[in-house]
Amino acid sequence: MKPIGFGIVGCGMISRFHADAIAAMADARLAGVFDPVPESMKRAAQRYGVTGFCTLEELLACDEVDAVCVCTPNGLHAAIALQALRAGKHVVIEKPMALTLADADAIIEAADAADRRVCVISQLRFSPAVQAVRRAIGEGRFGKIVSASLSMKYWREESYFTASGWRGTWRMDGGGALMNQGIHGVDLLQYLAGPVHRLTALCKTQTRPVEVEDSAVAVLEFASGAVGTLEGSTTCCPGYPRRLEICGDRGSVVLQEEDILSWDLPGERPELLRHDSGAASDPSAISSAGHLRQLENMVKAIRGEEALLVDAREGRKPVEIILSVYESSQKGVSVTLNQRGEG
Repeated sequence: MKPIGFGIVGCGMISRFHADAIAAMADARLAGVFDPVPESMKRAAQRYGVTGFCTLEELLACDEVDAVCVCTPNGLHAAIALQALRAGKHVVIEKPMALTLADADAIIEAADAADRRVCVISQLRFSPAVQAVRRAIGEGRFGKIVSASLSMKYWREESYFTASGWRGTWRMDGGGALMNQGIHGVDLLQYLAGPVHRLTALCKTQTRPVEVEDSAVAVLEFASGAVGTLEGSTTCCPGYPRRLEICGDRGSVVLQEEDILSWDLPGERPELLRHDSGAASDPSAISSAGHLRQLENMVKAIRGEEALLVDAREGRKPVEIILSVYESSQKGVSVTLNQRGEG
């Protein structure tokens, strides 16, 4: 079979991880790039030696483009994904897939109608450490999970927000420490501990010149009956790695970024995996290995060789949790989620 042709929309920092992953695959190729800023498009096209398209419509009309990677500011994700699906393309969407549940549902419906694959980037699910924990949960080695807690005490310089023009705004970022910086951790929390049933939250903007939260905390009740906490920040200097604790009545595990720090479960003990990755204070300080694993899964799913691990329905789940955190804080009430009982 010929390689799957990818087109990248949005040529900012995150697009490099997609381009590097595509270049590393024998059964994929980068067919072209588009960015509404002509200089950005030209630089990317020259860097990768591919066609630079002057409009999104031109990229979508190209027969060499089978799938589109949406790497734009958050507020544009849903509209571009829908346009690509209506053009008959498969879609890879950076997190978050959308800023509202209505838009997320529209993407799901459009993908079903077009019989196209939609992959939402959540590359941490593909790490060996996370998969080891997931297997142990499936094998019942935790016993009954009673507690799951996530801490994301990050640091972002003020210039990170002021230089972009869109970060830290409700319209284009959709949220702050959780929707932008913390959504990968939120996804891991529910991927491992299961659906969140109810939560009570408080969000504040303490030090950053932004509309959205730079600090958030929530108390969680999972559908399984377990309890937990969620904390996210972009104003904890100097920034600390993400920490996720999953505790059961037979044993517990602690993950720090993609490392297993503690493995206190009965039975076989895996190696403690060290990757030295993470973006506690620098959003570019991540490896492209996770994107590579996820895009390999996408290519195989397009070819019907394996199931898509993070499709649009999976991508919707952390968005619902985060929007529920915002609703709880804004209204001062506990919020019950609709995803209870889902996979």
